[in-house]
Amino acid sequence: MPTISDDFWMARALALAAEAAASEEVPIGAVVVRDGEVIGEGFNQTLTLRDPTAHAEIIALRRAAEKAGNHRLVNCELFVTVEPCTMCAGALVHARIARLVYGAAEPRAGAVASSARVLDNPGLNHKVKITSGVCADQAGRLMSDFFKQRR
Repeated sequence: MPTISDDFWMARALALAAEAAASEEVPIGAVVVRDGEVIGEGFNQTLTLRDPTAHAEIIALRRAAEKAGNHRLVNCELFVTVEPCTMCAGALVHARIARLVYGAAEPRAGAVASSARVLDNPGLNHKVKITSGVCADQAGRLMSDFFKQRR
């Protein structure tokens, strides 16, 4: 069975991020993949749902857990357009996500490599593999265009 590239899944996450922007939400999209199949996806909906936890990653993880019938998402990968925040990075550990793939760095709130390194905490009981910079230019452009329009 041919392997689907990280760019392919990130393109889906970017499409979801564009949906977020169309809803006047911060344009971040996320996709959970297991065995070459999307089992959960989401985009930021904090304003729409009036929920501070309604980040793209959290919504995608919730949908994936529902589909999987388990809160543990072993052997799953999460593709997200922007570096996760502290809350979302912690959720990846709790869900037992095998690999995180993200696009653009988030210098202020990014908690994987930028402002904190949450996933490097030696006390964690699960290690998430990390791939960064996938489609970073497109993801970064979505974010910068969104915030330019809001100013």
